[in-house]
Amino acid sequence: MTAQQALDAILVMPSNGQKPRHLLVMLHGWGANYQDLAPLAQMLDFPGFAYLFPNAPFDHPQVPGGRAWYDLENMPNCQQLPKSRELLINWLSSLEDSTGVPIERTIMAGFSQGGAMTLDVGLTFPCLGLVSMSGYLHYEPDTNSLAEVDEESLIINTEKITRSYPSQLSPTLIIHGKQDPVVPIAAAREAQEKLTAIGVAIQYHEFNMGHEIPAPALEVLKDYISVAM
Repeated sequence: MTAQQALDAILVMPSNGQKPRHLLVMLHGWGANYQDLAPLAQMLDFPGFAYLFPNAPFDHPQVPGGRAWYDLENMPNCQQLPKSRELLINWLSSLEDSTGVPIERTIMAGFSQGGAMTLDVGLTFPCLGLVSMSGYLHYEPDTNSLAEVDEESLIINTEKITRSYPSQLSPTLIIHGKQDPVVPIAAAREAQEKLTAIGVAIQYHEFNMGHEIPAPALEVLKDYISVAM
């Protein structure tokens, strides 16, 4: 990759000192940075797993030290989303060379805006699994092309593009809070409905929580990873 294609990331190798057999990539949300989710590596600590926490490529417009995958305040005409999508695709494509773990043994996860990027980019790879926590869809998913988006939809209609999907779509876990004040629960329900419609195997969980990852949600994530392995 060129310097422009690279993403800075925190890499946590398996605690048993062995070479990783699996990889968990976790994307932070809007205004956070790669340190935000890094403690989850110790909390999860699956044998044989390496953990990667990439930094989003853009500065957050208000939060010092915060990063963004794109500027939410300038949607839908923001050009940062296509750039982040390109960077993330190139970076994910390079991970087998840098870690020795193929994409088929990689789980991609994200929180909030990171969850949206996971659903956006992750579905184009034959990942072991995908996880969206407090996330949302960017577009109307279609296995042939992207359809027009209803004006009343919660989906961000950034641009109409043709999308190539693997023959087997990655099983996907969606976790969301019923009291989420940032990304409404309707966004998760819409994602479940629309992804199920194109053949994605969805595990869906709602919790009495806000915009967060509490212990019960973390237990669901652990169970999902255990089964995926």
